[in-house]
Amino acid sequence: MLRATRRKSWMRNRLPSIAFACLWLLSAAIFWQPLAQTLRLALGDSEFTHILLILPISAALIFVQWNSAKPILSWNPWTGLLLGALGVVMALSGRWLGRTSPDVRLSVEMVALLIFWMAAFVLSFGTKAARSMLFPLGFLFWMVPMPSFLLVRIIHVLQQGSAFAAELLFSAFDVPVSRQGVILSIPGLNLEVARECSSIRSSLMLLITTMVLAHVLLRTVWRKSVTVAIALPLSVAKNGLRIFTIGILSIRVDPSFLTGRLHHEGGGVFYLIALVLIGLLVWVLHRGEEPAPRSSKDNSRVEGLAYCQPH
Repeated sequence: MLRATRRKSWMRNRLPSIAFACLWLLSAAIFWQPLAQTLRLALGDSEFTHILLILPISAALIFVQWNSAKPILSWNPWTGLLLGALGVVMALSGRWLGRTSPDVRLSVEMVALLIFWMAAFVLSFGTKAARSMLFPLGFLFWMVPMPSFLLVRIIHVLQQGSAFAAELLFSAFDVPVSRQGVILSIPGLNLEVARECSSIRSSLMLLITTMVLAHVLLRTVWRKSVTVAIALPLSVAKNGLRIFTIGILSIRVDPSFLTGRLHHEGGGVFYLIALVLIGLLVWVLHRGEEPAPRSSKDNSRVEGLAYCQPH
């Protein structure tokens, strides 16, 4: 009798997780084609490499938050069904848009898939649990590959911003410089900030890393927002520093720096510099926050210890 009761209790506790796993696998099977296309993009194009990290990071955040917060489960089918209907609309829209733009279709279908995953989460665990996991669930939308028209504009902004940042650095160090668009002219050298030099990959990685650090280490919304907002111009500034460094080394040390490893593989070095600055900012903002409130269990333990102290 006791064994049967325990088995029923185990099944009741595990049923939401089983339901979510089944719905997740079903939606992944239905959207297998856009999932496979997105995976091929992530493996074959450096501009989409960050996609490979999104699902593991989101799953890890949900696991950690779930074990620490123990969210309340409350079955609410209507919100989940509404999200599911929205996913259906997005999927149909993707098929219609795919007639003229396959990359837009892929983006819209991936959005539809992620909406279905959110609907599955709400159907399985309830709206309260979904609300407590809002960041890791929303973080999944980084899995959506940007359509080419949007990616081209972002790269153009990064090129212009990087050229401008490098121009400021050359001027700050008294190096004569003139700029025409994305072409910098310094004595003995012309530098073009080409598409490959826009640093789109490291900029996206810096932004994603900053969002995770801010979410994990900071509590107040305004501190998180400030940290992410600073990461945007910092991603441009670190690429400007890279262009400036390569230019200076090329004219004052060795022209081979223009074609060397620092040029082709040095993005990680400047990414780490920017990440250290973000880490210092998060540390300063974290120190300014009030200590997290103790749970009722901790408070009762402290009060009990105080009560038992000898007079």
